[in-house]
Amino acid sequence: MAEKFSLGEYASLNKPPLFCGVNYQLWCIGMKIFVDSIDRKIWDVITNSSFIPLLETNTVFSKNKEGNLDCIAKNIIVAALDSNEFLKVSEYVSAKDMWDTLERFHNDSRNAWLDSDESYAGSSSAVSKMDVCPMA
Repeated sequence: MAEKFSLGEYASLNKPPLFCGVNYQLWCIGMKIFVDSIDRKIWDVITNSSFIPLLETNTVFSKNKEGNLDCIAKNIIVAALDSNEFLKVSEYVSAKDMWDTLERFHNDSRNAWLDSDESYAGSSSAVSKMDVCPMA
């Protein structure tokens, strides 16, 4: 049976959509809308930034501004992840690295799952992600 969910769960002004490892593409759309509603520059930092956090205290203002946006972006990403997803990105220092890691993992996992175990969806013994993560 196909998983059902409401788009309403991606429509909060106060918190990002929760990602529990399923419906990655839908979560990405919800995250873009959520982040854009805060500041479009944050989405740019997540997807296009070449920002590398510096340990120095005297940095150029533009780097400080981008660094601040990167911190905000990391906070939004982390707030949107369950503990399993958080563990996949917790060691990365930039929001772009976190985002790229999630994208690589879930695009690769989805492709591997479709190629290697097409019968999984019909298995009655499998525990659904819906049972583990009610927001998925």
